[in-house]
Amino acid sequence: MQRLVDHTLAVTKESVKTLTYESLNNVVRLINGVSALLLTILPGKSTILEGIHGWELRPTFRGPRLPQWMENGASSFNQFIHEHSFDSDTSSSSVDYSSEEEEQYTDETICPPSPLSQSSRVSRARSLSRRNRHWMHWFRYIVSWLLFPIKFMLGLPLFIYALSRGRRASWTSENFQSSHVQARKRLQTLRDQVIQSATDRRRGVVEDLHLAIEITIEAVFDFFHKAAHCLLSPIDTLKKLVKWFSSDNSGRVDVPTVGSGVSVPVDTLSESDPTPRQRKTGFHSLNTDARTCQDVITELGYPYEALHVVTDDGYILLLERIPRRDARKVVYLQHGIFDSSMGWVSNGVVGSPAFAAYDQGYDVFLGNFRGLVSREHIDKNISSRRYWKYSINEHGTQDIPAMIEKIHQTKVTELENSQKIVEEESGNDQPYKLCAICHSLGGAAILMYILTRRIEVKPHRLSRLILLSPAGFHHDSNPVFTMMECLFLLLSPLLAPFVSAFYIPTRFFRMLFNKLARDFHNLPAVGGLVQTLISYLVGGDSSNWVGVLGLPHYNMNDMPAVSFRVALHLAQIKHTRKFMMFDYGSAAANMKAYGSPQPLDLGEFYSLIDIPVDLVAGRKDKVIRPSMVRKHYKLMKDAGVEVSYNEFEYAHLDFTFSHHEELLAYVMSRLILVGASMKQQPGQKSLKNRRKEGQTSSSR
Repeated sequence: MQRLVDHTLAVTKESVKTLTYESLNNVVRLINGVSALLLTILPGKSTILEGIHGWELRPTFRGPRLPQWMENGASSFNQFIHEHSFDSDTSSSSVDYSSEEEEQYTDETICPPSPLSQSSRVSRARSLSRRNRHWMHWFRYIVSWLLFPIKFMLGLPLFIYALSRGRRASWTSENFQSSHVQARKRLQTLRDQVIQSATDRRRGVVEDLHLAIEITIEAVFDFFHKAAHCLLSPIDTLKKLVKWFSSDNSGRVDVPTVGSGVSVPVDTLSESDPTPRQRKTGFHSLNTDARTCQDVITELGYPYEALHVVTDDGYILLLERIPRRDARKVVYLQHGIFDSSMGWVSNGVVGSPAFAAYDQGYDVFLGNFRGLVSREHIDKNISSRRYWKYSINEHGTQDIPAMIEKIHQTKVTELENSQKIVEEESGNDQPYKLCAICHSLGGAAILMYILTRRIEVKPHRLSRLILLSPAGFHHDSNPVFTMMECLFLLLSPLLAPFVSAFYIPTRFFRMLFNKLARDFHNLPAVGGLVQTLISYLVGGDSSNWVGVLGLPHYNMNDMPAVSFRVALHLAQIKHTRKFMMFDYGSAAANMKAYGSPQPLDLGEFYSLIDIPVDLVAGRKDKVIRPSMVRKHYKLMKDAGVEVSYNEFEYAHLDFTFSHHEELLAYVMSRLILVGASMKQQPGQKSLKNRRKEGQTSSSR
């Protein structure tokens, strides 16, 4: 009877699993099909999806590319190791399968089952052998009680002898056992760390639903199986009750002696349970992709260093470095909006500007603006509203000065200890050349930094600027952007008391966001639809927006965000058609900040730029159009700045997240020019001297 119930529950369980799997798969196919249907009627999709092969949105094409030896986020070697270990485990655990079960599941050779479905079939085989062990255990239990007096009499002398030496022997045995367990634990932890750091084991929402359904079905049928076993096998049930109340066997489990004294969750594979139990690991490490810039750099074999920088207003910034300590050529890379230093290394060794610069002999520094959800600040109790109370002004006058000064202190200390400082620079406090490569918002912030430092008569320590689609002018845009700008400026007084920043506030929704990015990759039509809709919102830009959303810095623990004032500042720049500093809304507040009732128009101070500037625009860039980059170029050219301008067939995110050899070749060629055609050393020619020269020339 018990055998019949086991087979009935097993068949019913697999039938329910199949039904639920197919139902969920049909729903997913329906969603993907509807998305494909909507894509056919949306205008402009061919331009938006032109660089994304088959709407698959793979990082190999126009989105972020992880190392070249990785395919779909996992290396071929690690994929082979995972498949081999899985096959070996399942093959060893399937020895006890009966011939009837093999005939029942022959069709699974075409569609391999999941690990949990295999464990469910193993549970049926395990239940068959469990009955035989029950009888043997019951027999041993009765015999042990009959022989208990003899065991007691013979064991008393041994017990007395053990008291004399037991403490020392016990200590030695426990120490040996614990050291052995710790060694096994360290080995297993190291194995998990290597596999998880090198492999993207993130699951999407659909995959999580599959897993949740399977776990639920397993739990429900396991309950019914145990309930039926208790009803049909009262002797076994009585035996378990006696065992629970027995002082001899309470709280003990048949485990190896080595691990008896330590409760450590490890993988076990015993005769009584042929199904391997998975080690308990962190939820985020197995379920989301939370790799950092450090992980990507170190996995590729490059050196890494993290420098924590504190700004004057108390914000803690992460300045990351690929160190080349004896190098006198330094490059500083600064990201744009909703981005981090991950953008400069996301294309792997071949396609990333950071690795290309390091391979050319540069000491590479990767800057990170303030504005992470983690809210790093010296005041640990800082409120959310107070933390997010900053604009682009603070990026250019607080963040970048703090990071560049940190670079300066680091390089001066390292080069003073070396013997590579030449005599011709003995009179200068900067024994290195520093070049900055900035994208989007980072370009506007670095320009603001140089101009404010020149106005304050302070050295900016830069030798050359390479600006990739820099922000600063935005009035040439599509009607969608214009409408959003007008609406935002109109509603900003009402939104300011309630909205401090734009980000995903809770870990659950950030995890959901991270998983949806995986689903967009797995469901081509859904990903293509989301890509098209996002492109509509940003003016029709054909960057791989969905691919970028899958980058690891958008994870459940942290993500880049944008403060309300930064968004308001961009809207003010677009509305005034000027590259201006933040307008605080009143003449008194502006007077306190700038010494004038109106915020400074930085375009009027371009004559203060005393280093070469290279401007790069994208012909397909709809976020910052080439005409807006040419606006920078015209103002700089009229002001006498040594400036160059170039265009490429790129969209806005292609400058950082796509692999373009011609762009890297151009950037590297401009870096080589550092020091070749400089008008002066940074900080040598002050603003007062420029004004005196202007007065002298006008008097003549």
